[in-house]
Amino acid sequence: MDASFFALVALVLFFVLLAYLKVPGMMAKALDERADKIRDELAEAKRLREEAQHLLAEYQRKRKEAEAEAAAIVAAAEREAAALTAEAKQKTEEFVARRNALSEQKIKQAETEAVNAVRAAAVDLAIAAAEKVLAKKADDGVQQSLFKASIGEVKSRLN
Repeated sequence: MDASFFALVALVLFFVLLAYLKVPGMMAKALDERADKIRDELAEAKRLREEAQHLLAEYQRKRKEAEAEAAAIVAAAEREAAALTAEAKQKTEEFVARRNALSEQKIKQAETEAVNAVRAAAVDLAIAAAEKVLAKKADDGVQQSLFKASIGEVKSRLN
């Protein structure tokens, strides 16, 4: 019996002791538990990945909807701006036309007033000149007869 025999016996006893203490079962159980834990973590990771993909798809859909809504708002604003520009242009043209018409009317009125003033001045000048001419040519007797004729004419028109 040499040392290799005792080493063999110790080795067999060690394996028996391991079997008696159910170490392989405990190791298998620990490995199974670890495999279950890894499987659960993989399932959780897969679930989280699917949830993240779902959220990503939802956010992309919402982003596209928001972009479409923003484009619609911009288009509506551009249409409204074009309508306001056209309306302002039309109102400006109408205002200019009214102002031109009013200016032309005022010019015509000023021309009429100027012509009337010139005529009135001409009439006043003609009357003054006629008075001077008549005053020089008419003597007292003619003046008296013209005065009486004028009074008679006024009386006939008043009645």
